[in-house]
Amino acid sequence: MTERDDLNAAVAAGVVGSEAAFRALLAAIVEVARSIFGAKASSIVLLDEETDELVFEAVVGEGEDTLLGVRYPAGKGISGWVLATRTPLVIEDVRQDPRFASDVAEDTGYVPKGLMAAPLLHEEGALGVLSVLDRPEQSLFSLQEMELLGLFSNQAAIAVDLLLKARKAEKLLGGAGGDLRVVAELAAAVDALEDERRDAGMRLLRELASTLGSPTV
Repeated sequence: MTERDDLNAAVAAGVVGSEAAFRALLAAIVEVARSIFGAKASSIVLLDEETDELVFEAVVGEGEDTLLGVRYPAGKGISGWVLATRTPLVIEDVRQDPRFASDVAEDTGYVPKGLMAAPLLHEEGALGVLSVLDRPEQSLFSLQEMELLGLFSNQAAIAVDLLLKARKAEKLLGGAGGDLRVVAELAAAVDALEDERRDAGMRLLRELASTLGSPTV
């Protein structure tokens, strides 16, 4: 996908300038997940494709003051396995599982006993992992709860996809100055029009983009 396609996708989705809103949505998802499952913590890590790392983007409970923005290799640990295999996972004792990266957990300052994790899948991509860690009220995770976590992960994946589109748009617009931002905002308005009005608007956008030396919309 070209930079122009990234910008057009972001404009069509109405996500230009919306990163803060989608980050707040991810935070709400992990908060509700932790509350419903009675867990000590819940988190979302996202894949940074450029560095091949997983990044903590939303954390609530244990580790919330220190984990945001922390990175580790994408192929490492239980989250790395869940991401690579696109398979949800329940582990009652992580220290007995060979996939558990104890060094990563110890670096974060919080080592869970049990967890369940689900991949964030959208269209053809694996975007990250939603995890729920340690439930003091019950010792075992049920199949019904795993299905519920899957519903949470589906909602999170939608939010993450929009967040990533917003970041791409901000990156493109931020590097091009205010003129291209005006083009993007106008494109969002034109995209909502119909028939001849939309066609006329798109012609105007092409002329404007050409005049400004920006990518054709």
